[in-house]
Amino acid sequence: MTAAQGTRGVRTTAVVLGAEDRALPGVVRTWLAGVVGNVARVDSADDLMARALRARPTVVVLDGREGRLDDAMSAAQRVKRDSFTGIVPTLMLVDAAAQVPGVLDAGADEALPTALPDDEARARLAALLRRSARDTGVHPTTRLPGAWEIEAEIELRIASREPFATCYADLDHFKEYNDRYGYNEGDRVIRMLALLLHDTVKGICGERGFVGHIGGDDFLFIVPLSAMAEVCGTIVETFETLVPYQYRETDRRAGYYFGKDRRGKLHRVPLMSVSIGVVTTERRTFTRAEQVSALASEMKSYAKAQPGSVFSVDRRQDVAIGAAPSTPQSSEESP
Repeated sequence: MTAAQGTRGVRTTAVVLGAEDRALPGVVRTWLAGVVGNVARVDSADDLMARALRARPTVVVLDGREGRLDDAMSAAQRVKRDSFTGIVPTLMLVDAAAQVPGVLDAGADEALPTALPDDEARARLAALLRRSARDTGVHPTTRLPGAWEIEAEIELRIASREPFATCYADLDHFKEYNDRYGYNEGDRVIRMLALLLHDTVKGICGERGFVGHIGGDDFLFIVPLSAMAEVCGTIVETFETLVPYQYRETDRRAGYYFGKDRRGKLHRVPLMSVSIGVVTTERRTFTRAEQVSALASEMKSYAKAQPGSVFSVDRRQDVAIGAAPSTPQSSEESP
């Protein structure tokens, strides 16, 4: 897969306002050819926004040279004001270095003066996309890596051939907690779990550990196989210690409260617990991240069927991925 095909095999696009291809600096033309599949040129900010809103581009290039600076800065402001296009990295071409501060204040993410040496321009362009990938790849609530970064990390672990464990963590009874205590408190619990996962994984594994946030109350962490039991056991035990203090005293003392199920019927809701489904390379060989993710999700569902906070480890040999677990693999509860 080439860079121009993007991370999902889809050809990407750059939108250029106010410059014909021959007018773009050579270093910019070469850069665009390497990072996108198509370059769309538009003549107005209206056309720019129309294209960007239909399909979010990889990058927007605005030509503010030769008397076009005001129009380019106005276009940059429009791109950044919209919540859908605001995350698109925006590059401005300017005549002089003195214009750069105003351009950045207008919302552009990078500005290239005409006289900038090519090697510095190439470094700035590469950094522009690195910053964009970093900023868009994290979950806004927890600042942990998101789905694409998780997939990339699994691929790296597979390629390394070092034994590892992929652990899918999910909260039990979180929806009912949100309904009773509100989304602000729910977000606080999500951040608490994210910090617990991060501090435990990094504290035990250092740089060999990875923690990502799939979304909602779903997290995935990857650790060396040898550290799996210690990491998961510590998370389960610590969560059980912390979770009662996320409730009002009456609920905490009772150990439950009454909430409504999806059919609107009252039922007894226990305090939250954490379920972790674990898949390892101890008895399996994986070739794609999708295989690991699917099996980890399957084991998470198995763990959620057990009472309380647990981690469940898949102990099966290589079989068709996606088959339901035939027998309980391993279920470890907190003390």
